[in-house]
Amino acid sequence: MRELVPIVIGILERRGADFATAEDAVQDALIEAFRTWPENEPRDKKGWLITVAWRKFLDRIRAESARTAREEHAFVLDTDAATTSADDTVDLYFLCAHPDLSPASAVALTLRAVGGLTTRQIAEAYLVPEATMAQRISRAKRTLSGRRLNRPGNVSAVLTVLYLVFNEGYSGDVDLAAEAIRLARALAASIEHPEVSGLLALMLIHHARRRARFTAEGALIALADQDRSLWETELIAEGIAILQTALAREELGEFQVQAAIGALHADAQRVEDTDWPQIVEWYDELLKFHDSPIASLNRAVAIGEAEGPAAGLAQLDRLDETLPRYFAVEAHLRERAGEVEAAAKLYVKAAAKAGNLAERDHLMRQAARLNSER
Repeated sequence: MRELVPIVIGILERRGADFATAEDAVQDALIEAFRTWPENEPRDKKGWLITVAWRKFLDRIRAESARTAREEHAFVLDTDAATTSADDTVDLYFLCAHPDLSPASAVALTLRAVGGLTTRQIAEAYLVPEATMAQRISRAKRTLSGRRLNRPGNVSAVLTVLYLVFNEGYSGDVDLAAEAIRLARALAASIEHPEVSGLLALMLIHHARRRARFTAEGALIALADQDRSLWETELIAEGIAILQTALAREELGEFQVQAAIGALHADAQRVEDTDWPQIVEWYDELLKFHDSPIASLNRAVAIGEAEGPAAGLAQLDRLDETLPRYFAVEAHLRERAGEVEAAAKLYVKAAAKAGNLAERDHLMRQAARLNSER
């Protein structure tokens, strides 16, 4: 049913409904479907949802004393009006990533209108009260009220929204990483764009390593220490194949570069087999697209692995020590350089600035390990 949500919204919009009212009508239809389908499931689910959503839309228009002419015009449909094209769904992605929306609002609206999630599911996934998420979605819909896409959509904005969803991971009863992959697959099936493929490849490669990232107790496991037999090789192979097809178009973009870095990590059977010099080259490419301090920090790590810890520390000295994970990176490089006491202190310092409990505990364990070895 969730796959039908953007299709039905697109059809209502083509019939003359504005986005906000169309989305509300489809949600009303979904509620009725959940109520009636268990006992009387229709053979044509899409047709049923279109019919009921359209009726709900008309009910809303009448309740708001809308002009009769608008209703009459909407009834005069082309013979193929009950079908939808890939462009309808793509337009919905673009609309939900509208530049007038904040990133948080764009994410929430994408999950609701394109993903078909309920407000409660989205709220639980982002650990906020349902009323708060409902207000966020309502404000986003008011912002887009009466607007239609009359210019090319911004693919980059859509991809950024999907990547924000993916990075939230898992919370509540919704696996947002899996949901982001599903939405990226649908987008890739609707539009040929190398960066869409790059993002999908990046997601698949990262997602393939998820089972190895934490212990059974929830403790974080660094990439170098992960049990690579737990990596899902089919997802990695799929991601690399998608990436290779995208790279062959020679229209390089940021997500393709990130996917290439991920692929080099995933392709190494052992951490010792990692092609660090090539990873450094890809970070150089990444910085051409986006001069990100975080990318520079990761590049320092790669240089430390490719050319030795002294070279990595020299790169690190050029960066701002207020960056997230700065002291964790310095601790790693100091440890590789044999400066065990300094590294232990830096791990403790990094733990104090960690962004979450799992990362903090991991860094404290690293400090304890070094202290026990002294």
